[in-house]
Amino acid sequence: MPKILFLGDINGRPGRDFVIERLPTLRAELGATIVVANAENAAGGAGITQRIAEALLDAGVDAITLGDHVWDQKNFESEIDNLDAVCRPANLPACNPGRSSLIVERDGFKLGLFTVLGRNYLKMKSDECPFKCADRLYTELKQAGCDAVFAEAHMEATSEKVALGWHLDGRAVAVIGTHTHVPTADGRVLPGGTAYQSDAGMCGPYQSVLGREVEPVIQSFLDGMKRRFPMAAEDVRLAGCLIDVDAASGLAKHFERIELAKPAS
Repeated sequence: MPKILFLGDINGRPGRDFVIERLPTLRAELGATIVVANAENAAGGAGITQRIAEALLDAGVDAITLGDHVWDQKNFESEIDNLDAVCRPANLPACNPGRSSLIVERDGFKLGLFTVLGRNYLKMKSDECPFKCADRLYTELKQAGCDAVFAEAHMEATSEKVALGWHLDGRAVAVIGTHTHVPTADGRVLPGGTAYQSDAGMCGPYQSVLGREVEPVIQSFLDGMKRRFPMAAEDVRLAGCLIDVDAASGLAKHFERIELAKPAS
């Protein structure tokens, strides 16, 4: 039975170093067929570079997804087309560089995957309705011969994520949420066979405010003034989920939340 390991937002050097260190053995321990990771915050907590993407791929990530911070790092728009295993959000304007979906094949199992941005509370505006975009890409990827299709909901509003999960239930193998960095307790397999979780959490420092040092963020809430939010470094964890797939139907048989803490040095 194929297994998909999905890793939530990789956040800064602490998150990416732990993923690179732990993933090779974790993949074997879990028996993961394909590893997918959101890495849109892998470079200093905002964006990604080609060098970082290649390091994650070399460590065993099969496919990298991105979100609303896709263009935060200078020149990444000129690098993304060099990365065959990286996709940007699918519902950005078609003129944006990068791939809108990916197909990964391992051990005879062919997985199609994509990310859609939400339309509520995100500063980056999407060009296409995420629900209609998901419908279109699901059809295209199935027509391309994919055994299963994985959808990432990169959204701020939980209601929008939940609605997308129900919208794709019985079609997508999984609809997993990212962006808010806090793992949610609602992971399950929906009645139609689609694995769902509102947010997979982050791979990064949890003694933080969403990966940033605590005090500057608190002070900003207190006085409303802008200031730098340095990356935090303590209580580093790897968070995500493992999905068992029925290869015949392309739907989920089992969902399991994954969370590992980096041992104290």
